[in-house]
Amino acid sequence: MELIYIVAISFCFIVQQNYATSNNELIVPYDTDANDVYTNDFLVKLRPNFQRIDHAEEIARRLGFEHLGKVPSSYKLHHFRHPGLHVASEEPSLTHLLNLRLEPKIASAMQVSGYDRSKRGYGRRSKQHSYKGLDPLYPYQWYLNNTGQAGGVPGLDLNVQPAWDNGYTGKGVTVAIMDDGIDYLHPDLRENYNAEASYDFSDNDPFPYPRYTTNWFNSHGTRCAGEVVGKADNGICGVGVAYDAKVAGIRMLDQPYMTDLIEAKSMSYKPDIIDIYSASWGPTDDGRTVDGPRRLTLEAMANGVNNGRRGLGSIYVWASGDGGSYDDCNCDGYASSMWTISVNSAVNDGATAIYDESCSSTLASTFSNSGKKIRGSGVATTDLYGNCTLHHSGTSAAAPEAAGVFALALNANPLLTWRDIQHLTVLSSTRNKLFDKLHKWKRNGAGLEFNHLFGFGVMNAARMVKMANDWKTVPTRFRCEAGGTDKPHFISSDRPLTISISTDACDGMLNRVKYLEHVQAFITLDSTRRGDVTINLTSPMNTNSILLSRRPRDDDYTKGFRRWPFMTTHNWGENPKGKWTLQIAFKGVWPQQGILREWKLLLHGTQEAPYDNEIVHGDESRLSVTKKLEHDEELTEDFAEKIAKAAFRAAS
Repeated sequence: MELIYIVAISFCFIVQQNYATSNNELIVPYDTDANDVYTNDFLVKLRPNFQRIDHAEEIARRLGFEHLGKVPSSYKLHHFRHPGLHVASEEPSLTHLLNLRLEPKIASAMQVSGYDRSKRGYGRRSKQHSYKGLDPLYPYQWYLNNTGQAGGVPGLDLNVQPAWDNGYTGKGVTVAIMDDGIDYLHPDLRENYNAEASYDFSDNDPFPYPRYTTNWFNSHGTRCAGEVVGKADNGICGVGVAYDAKVAGIRMLDQPYMTDLIEAKSMSYKPDIIDIYSASWGPTDDGRTVDGPRRLTLEAMANGVNNGRRGLGSIYVWASGDGGSYDDCNCDGYASSMWTISVNSAVNDGATAIYDESCSSTLASTFSNSGKKIRGSGVATTDLYGNCTLHHSGTSAAAPEAAGVFALALNANPLLTWRDIQHLTVLSSTRNKLFDKLHKWKRNGAGLEFNHLFGFGVMNAARMVKMANDWKTVPTRFRCEAGGTDKPHFISSDRPLTISISTDACDGMLNRVKYLEHVQAFITLDSTRRGDVTINLTSPMNTNSILLSRRPRDDDYTKGFRRWPFMTTHNWGENPKGKWTLQIAFKGVWPQQGILREWKLLLHGTQEAPYDNEIVHGDESRLSVTKKLEHDEELTEDFAEKIAKAAFRAAS
């Protein structure tokens, strides 16, 4: 039998109480054992003085709903529909119900449920289920399903299976791989290749196929593409995170040198077709370079987030860098940009990879190779000329995984803006089992847990998709110049600099900021050895961000920093009012000295609370309590594991 979901608009259908008709006949709803789902339709009863259609339309419009008229069986009931909700969910949307019930003009409201009805005389069509695991490399794709293979920790993965099971596979989303080209003839990629959105800026033609080399040097883009859109259950290689998404190849890394024009054209190519741009490249990770996008590229990125995707904003995903402890990704102007989502990597047991760079601009983490000589500990994906590999590596592998998760979220809710995606990343990422010996997990003033290496945690596809379904677009963003200094300040190894400014966060002005997203410190500084400079920024809510760590290979003493925009995400959700403190010191073997010539503090955020009309205020807010519960669950699991191990040792 062909399956049809019927959404009840009749009042008697879902109400969990009895109702009398006009002639006093009692209507008793059926008490069934059907597995109902919750739709994006709501029944709304208005108060007696607000029964007119224009009242209902005004209320619906103000609360983000569509008014679809009165219910035929009752002149008192109105049919509201929320376009941002999924048409069928397992859980009711308590947020939208609460918003309706708190409206003074509404007497009552309920969410309409949906159920199965089948045509008689037809065989029932089984639900089209998710991935079946028929690809030969799937057992090695621990970042998708970590069962403990290759020495990993079970459960430490992207948690994609529940998202797939709910039908979110990236369909309708296009991800561009900006790299050295992709093998679009590969049997695991060709069905998902979007030729219309692809271009070769290295050779100026529409065919971004990798240039042949004997050492397969130009396999980078093809490997990244397979992580995102590798076809499911076709018996070839593995499976992509968003295996029904489309992939565009933008070849722009394979010419003698990079230009501002090539970068700008690449990042602004077909912005109404391409949803997500994934970049696994940047300035040289040598621990001594400070570089970032030039003027045309900056303009292209700004235009992308403001006008791409028909005004919703292009999504730029960036690998944080492979310079390891010798480098700092805040010296990479691409990874530290507010307009990009900087992604770091963890290995399959939750530890830091040896190549990971740390910085305060990293938003979240995914996974990559551990460096251990264990078969299957790398990233399994497609390779050139129809081949497969188990050895994709570095943060290059981390960024495409994140792009795939974002494709799943856009599949669930195509109306998400570029800032919605960043907020969802912050809220849905979790600590899981990630750990680093040097940088411990901390909690900011808004109750959000973060780590200097891993950002707000490892990305969780199932959580992100579930939140995306009911997501309300975040409020308008504002920028406030909070203050600073242009007076020279001397710094030396035995005289670190501590300087503070107090700000009202532009209170009373049109650009007031109350809830933070990104914080930038524009700094001009000269020193006898740039690599020994360390910079910390402490917020009014006492959250410390390491803006710059020591880079032992950086011997510069002439260039310094010139209005360099150090950025932190660690203050996400905090109130910026109060005293901000900048600390600059030297850490190294030999005595050094320097001069801070300028510091300007910029605050970026909203005036309205971005989450359900509530942001964290103290320890009892909804967001803070949620994060604490997650932490308590992790502690409980750890405690239970310790008890089990102790019992085992005692028994043996």
